[in-house]
Amino acid sequence: MQQPRLQVRTKSLIEADGLSFKDLNGNGRLDAYEDWRRAPAERAADLVGRMTLDEKVGLMLINTRFTGFAVPEGGETSHGGVLDERTIEAGTSIFATRKVLPTTDTIERLHLRHFILRDNLPPSKLAAWNNAMNEVAEGTRLGIPCLAASNSRNENGELVFGMNDAVGIFSTFPATMGIAAAILGDLAEGGDAALAGEFAAVVRGEWLAAGIRKGYMYMADVVTDPRWQRIYGTFGESPELIADIVGGLVAGLQGDELGPDSIATTMKHFPGGGPRDNGFDPHYQEGKWNCYPTPGSFEEFHLPPFRAAVATSSFMPYYSAPSIRRSVVQAVDGHDIPWEEVGFAFNHYVLNDVLRGQLGFAGYVNSDSGVTDNMCWGVEELSIPERFAKAVNAGTDLIADTNNVADLKAAVEHGWISAGRVDQACRRLLEEMFALGLFDEKTYVDAEAADAVVAASPGWELAARTHRASVVLLKNARGALPLASGARVYTEVFHADAEAAASKTEQARADALAASGLEVVGDPADADALVLFLDPQSGSYFTATPGLLELTLCENKPLTALDGPAYTETTLTGVERFRALCRAARERGQRVVVSVNVSLPWILDDVEPLADAVVAGFSTFYDAQFDVLTGASAPHGRLPITLPASEAVIAVTDGVCVSPNDVPGYAKQRYMPAGLTYAYTDEEGHPWALGHGLDYGSPKNHHQKD
Repeated sequence: MQQPRLQVRTKSLIEADGLSFKDLNGNGRLDAYEDWRRAPAERAADLVGRMTLDEKVGLMLINTRFTGFAVPEGGETSHGGVLDERTIEAGTSIFATRKVLPTTDTIERLHLRHFILRDNLPPSKLAAWNNAMNEVAEGTRLGIPCLAASNSRNENGELVFGMNDAVGIFSTFPATMGIAAAILGDLAEGGDAALAGEFAAVVRGEWLAAGIRKGYMYMADVVTDPRWQRIYGTFGESPELIADIVGGLVAGLQGDELGPDSIATTMKHFPGGGPRDNGFDPHYQEGKWNCYPTPGSFEEFHLPPFRAAVATSSFMPYYSAPSIRRSVVQAVDGHDIPWEEVGFAFNHYVLNDVLRGQLGFAGYVNSDSGVTDNMCWGVEELSIPERFAKAVNAGTDLIADTNNVADLKAAVEHGWISAGRVDQACRRLLEEMFALGLFDEKTYVDAEAADAVVAASPGWELAARTHRASVVLLKNARGALPLASGARVYTEVFHADAEAAASKTEQARADALAASGLEVVGDPADADALVLFLDPQSGSYFTATPGLLELTLCENKPLTALDGPAYTETTLTGVERFRALCRAARERGQRVVVSVNVSLPWILDDVEPLADAVVAGFSTFYDAQFDVLTGASAPHGRLPITLPASEAVIAVTDGVCVSPNDVPGYAKQRYMPAGLTYAYTDEEGHPWALGHGLDYGSPKNHHQKD
């Protein structure tokens, strides 16, 4: 075997058999876990045998950790300002509710080694932080390194803590549904889903440079409830497509097997977050249930992507619990599932019989954040140590987002978790760290080179192509597109937030000016065409809406909360101005082009008739959209989700949706009452369903799923 390049900062190197090794425990001899020639499983078993209970408990927790670069002036830091050494008395989010200790104390006293990185910083600073964390860790008794995890960082979108923590630093692709739209376009033209692997490969190279070795990504959830607020982070509603994509992502990020040049993936949210209870998300109590009212829906629609991702290093179960009352019996491979109404991180049958037994998963289970404190659905009446015991005994190996070593240790000391189960969890976690090379040549990265590595990444060019390929031409009546060279355009962006709309309008106008041959005018009356971008917003990541999530484009729309009071909802500020602009332009004989940011399956029955052409974007850059609108790039994307025809097809009566929430849009028609058609159909007769997309050469839609 080839000698790896080893670097130590606080410990020493030792020689054995003419080779160099790290003396991580400082005893002057080569121990099995220090021997990089041995297999990860053998090294992990040896190390677990040397660890104290405190060290094991710390290893089984992962906690958000901010860098020193984000500390306000005057706050305590170390390592030249790189590490955050503040004590924060109250928790920092609904995930992490407990007192936060300084970084050094967290590593040395609490023995945590897994950390969620959320700061949106240049790669060089992230790498410097990773190095400083591992320098502290190296100096501890056994020299166990740290592993930095992050949510995805390579897609465009609005910053959302806990979901889109970081945007714009690494090569920036459209939102995940945009990647799916581009791949559907490739498939429609006889290609394949290779883009998923290409995307993963560039992410891998960029993250390696920054020292981020574990990704809380990607969402393998199949969209089945149109009101689920997290749809924007998915790959849409096709189980087959998502299976192809996540299979390519795991292979592209991890490689054929987990190794020193891998990014370990944590695919989420097993066994699928799509079947919501009328859209409500399990970050809050109103959304704690997964509902399966349709026979066979679990196996047919929700499980296939997770089967395809079974080589992932870890899976993250969702917060939600399966509802017996709101579901019918579901089965996997002919075996009925005995639902237990507890969150999936606490669900022994789902994690062991289904995930490990039937799917053959061999990695570890990483809970979603906050399951022992806030989102502990089905086990609310248990004490916190009992919740830890329930989760660990059910098969969860790593508990997020907490530093609560005391209650996990108490569960062990009470005899509620066996020593053997603790050791099993620690072996699984350490095997990943050994495979990633974190104990050996990958403890430290070249921080000075990180910015240049990312700047030179082929990801930037691939991202630019993917933005253009993601644009879906939904409608092109009377040949409204492409816009002719020299065309005068008026452009404006509409958003739920007026300040965001103004900022985005400025960017869109600058990009329109840069588009070949277009002249931007300030008065709509002077334009040949109006190009209007709609970027609606609905709901909140962390709190339930008073009523059902709103999918129409509206401003101050009067609604009724589920418990009776009236309230209003705005998804698009200035929507009446938008409609007036469209009507006036049509009366003047101008073309109206509307681009809708499809972050949710918006109801567009009162938007489409106002436009000559409609395109769908997915946090797609404006310059890419203008390239498509002018014909510099051909329309290529296809819809990854079905857009509902109207509010009537998602109406809820007595808590039951007229279109089943556990069935994807393309299949809902099988279950619709007579007289209702689920997919929206435009004035030219095109259903805006999964796979729909036009090009400039043909009025027909393409690749539409039956």
